[in-house]
Amino acid sequence: MSTATITIGPEHHGQAMSLEEFADAEGREGYRYELSRGIVTVVDIPHEPHFDLVHAISEQLWNYRLSHPKEIHRILGGSDAKIMVAEFQSERHPDLLIYKKARPRGSKGRKVWTVWIPELVIEVVSPDSADRDYHQKPDEYLQVGVQEYWIVDEPERLMTVHRRSGDEWTLTTVSPGKPYTTDLLPEWEFDLQRVFDAAEG
Repeated sequence: MSTATITIGPEHHGQAMSLEEFADAEGREGYRYELSRGIVTVVDIPHEPHFDLVHAISEQLWNYRLSHPKEIHRILGGSDAKIMVAEFQSERHPDLLIYKKARPRGSKGRKVWTVWIPELVIEVVSPDSADRDYHQKPDEYLQVGVQEYWIVDEPERLMTVHRRSGDEWTLTTVSPGKPYTTDLLPEWEFDLQRVFDAAEG
């Protein structure tokens, strides 16, 4: 006997739901949906300057991929991919997910997002996401195996980098004007100032 598919809308914001229920649900258009520690979170589709910031970061990543095609397999956005964290009953849709490797053979459907984990995850802070970005997602991304997690915070004019060190994060604060380098992407210098300039242009 089949069960009806749940359709999530703005009225479900704050409602408790299991990860399994959420994974099978459909979202009403015009919004983005995450499951945050078993609670449905509904946010508006990003607009400027959030979109400009994400685009500016993505542009630098794509330029790097063109010159170093073997270093990045996929660059995906939150509407294309997700991270499912069973231990925390969370389903996250980061702004950018960078995969250095192809998805594991034989993985398909929902299972893909439990076994294909991006090496680098990037979130751009928006007014309603700061608490989740800074206080919930670090533990979740660490638990599933992400190697680096960047929080780009335009209002604060900085980027916080969480870099895996065993089973813990090592934190680094990056300010505009000094390129950031990472062992994950050799010979690349990330320009945070260019990102912030894009939001002001």
